[in-house]
Amino acid sequence: MTGGTTIDRRAPSSATRSVARVYDRIAFLYDLYDAPMNALGGRKRRRQLIARAHGKVLEVGIGTGANLDLYPAGIDLVGIDVSPRMLAKARRRASRLGANVALREADIERLPFPDATFDTVVATCVFCSVADPARGLDEVRRILKAGGSALLLEHVRPENPVMGRLADLISPLVKRLVGPELNRNTEETVARSGLRVLEVRRETIWREIVATRD
Repeated sequence: MTGGTTIDRRAPSSATRSVARVYDRIAFLYDLYDAPMNALGGRKRRRQLIARAHGKVLEVGIGTGANLDLYPAGIDLVGIDVSPRMLAKARRRASRLGANVALREADIERLPFPDATFDTVVATCVFCSVADPARGLDEVRRILKAGGSALLLEHVRPENPVMGRLADLISPLVKRLVGPELNRNTEETVARSGLRVLEVRRETIWREIVATRD
């Protein structure tokens, strides 16, 4: 929760700029990198979650725009990302699809929107890469309207002790090369954020989380 803390929304933090540099570097092959996860059920999970979006919608970490064709008709969509090169790919995809979306460079930890602006916030495989996920979720809560929906698809640290330890060991290298941290407990971070968790669907390392702002 933001409480009385003032957040400077003029520029991203140095940690966020570091994340942006990683994604700028891999933007040209990101869709190829993401393809195996989609083939293993990621696309299906994205589709069923995004079908619940309504009203004025913000997608944080929109990346290359891979979700653009999954949104229901009649929404007012805004997409943000910290990586200019990822956004360039999203703009080209939106043009090909004829998608009506406003795309802009912005940091989820310092969202440039007034309080209670959006009916829905969507994030798919984003909080594994956000420099400060707790602050990012504070911002999601701030810009959601009362009763609005946060629709999150995330992969989390494996519950199996051996696989969990392996994720801990390789996560620093994966983060350095391609961005995500494999050992985050995003489900717990959401529960602590001040958002009220309505639903969680758990399957292996995947979490489909639906939360709201009271």
